[in-house]
Amino acid sequence: MINPASSNGSRPATLEVERDGDVAVLRLCRAAKRNALDDATVLGIEQFFTAPPAGVRAVVLDAEGDHFSAGLDMGELAGRDAFSGVEHSRMWHRAFEQVARGTLPVVAVLKGAVVGGGLELASAAHIRVAERSTFYALPEGQRGLFVGGGAAVRVQRLIGTALMTDMMLTGRVLDAEEGRAAGLSTYLVDDGAGLATALGLAERIAANSPVTNFAVLQALPRIAETGPDEGFFMEALMAAVASSSTEAQERMQAFLAGRGGKVRPS
Repeated sequence: MINPASSNGSRPATLEVERDGDVAVLRLCRAAKRNALDDATVLGIEQFFTAPPAGVRAVVLDAEGDHFSAGLDMGELAGRDAFSGVEHSRMWHRAFEQVARGTLPVVAVLKGAVVGGGLELASAAHIRVAERSTFYALPEGQRGLFVGGGAAVRVQRLIGTALMTDMMLTGRVLDAEEGRAAGLSTYLVDDGAGLATALGLAERIAANSPVTNFAVLQALPRIAETGPDEGFFMEALMAAVASSSTEAQERMQAFLAGRGGKVRPS
């Protein structure tokens, strides 16, 4: 059962936190604006992931209403000069880096619009569950803008330069099936099934050894960004650290004694 988390006076009203055992649900609550992201919300996301609630081992990123997020609240760009624009973009980078490179695995529930800054937030999650209503777009090109919340790095790595170029130059919109084929989601489920699916995945993730989850979140992306020799070396180091933990030793002994579950098709 999901229960409301204790209130946090510094958390913006556009964010809500609930607990389901070891899993926290962080929910965007700006449905009237299709969950467009204003500065207060982005800073609230950064605060949550910088100092997550005690005992949480995985996070589900959810949204109220029919849409995950239609992107940046355009009012946040009005009247900015070039330097304040750079500072604003870097604030988004800093906040979403806490999602992508923080201490907690994050499963995002996608539905409806996952557009612009909403796609940038979604791409910072580690696993994305898309409902069939989901559609993806990067409309900045049609608005005289350029992506500024991390899409040039994260989205480009997910879907490749050619497809991102197409989306930005032409305004192409990908539906849920196309997004999954391109790598924007890892799961595709029926409308209304996203949250339950994400919670189930997050519960499985929370049951992992914390050392293994740390290695996946911290080492795997760095290995992907380096050369093969350095990557093999980092892999060896993390494999040794993970397998030497007390929990790993206990799990291996349980498996050898026939008490561990075997891998089977889902």
